[in-house]
Amino acid sequence: MSVTDEILTYTASTGGTCTEKKGVYRLSIIVAERKAFLSKKKLTYTLSFRVDDENRTIRFTEMLSESGLGLSGGSTDDSPGFGFKAESYNTFATKPREGTIQEQSTLFGKQYTYAFEFSKVREEIERIALAAGYRPAYQLTPAGL
Repeated sequence: MSVTDEILTYTASTGGTCTEKKGVYRLSIIVAERKAFLSKKKLTYTLSFRVDDENRTIRFTEMLSESGLGLSGGSTDDSPGFGFKAESYNTFATKPREGTIQEQSTLFGKQYTYAFEFSKVREEIERIALAAGYRPAYQLTPAGL
């Protein structure tokens, strides 16, 4: 079994959806979802990766994003689709960003409740890579995958 097949077998077991476009695979898992009157918000974890057989590396990145749609009742705290979260990190570091999903998922002044640990997905991808003799290479952004 190839390393790509092993990773795809693992991603199928996560409950998310995995798609491929031009050699870049993208795993999306809905972490949390909130529904209110005429609005819906969801928090999605995305892991993108590319297997480079020639250099025996697996380049990957991960992201947490929130999307929303619908109408709000006039309060800016409840309006879906609007809000900002600042995060700072060292762009020269090659290790994954630190920070909890709980911290990143706080938007509009409210907390999501869930039991998803994104670090386990990253650790499993790294474990599969190392077991197959590949070098895992974490990237901060998906550019260049």
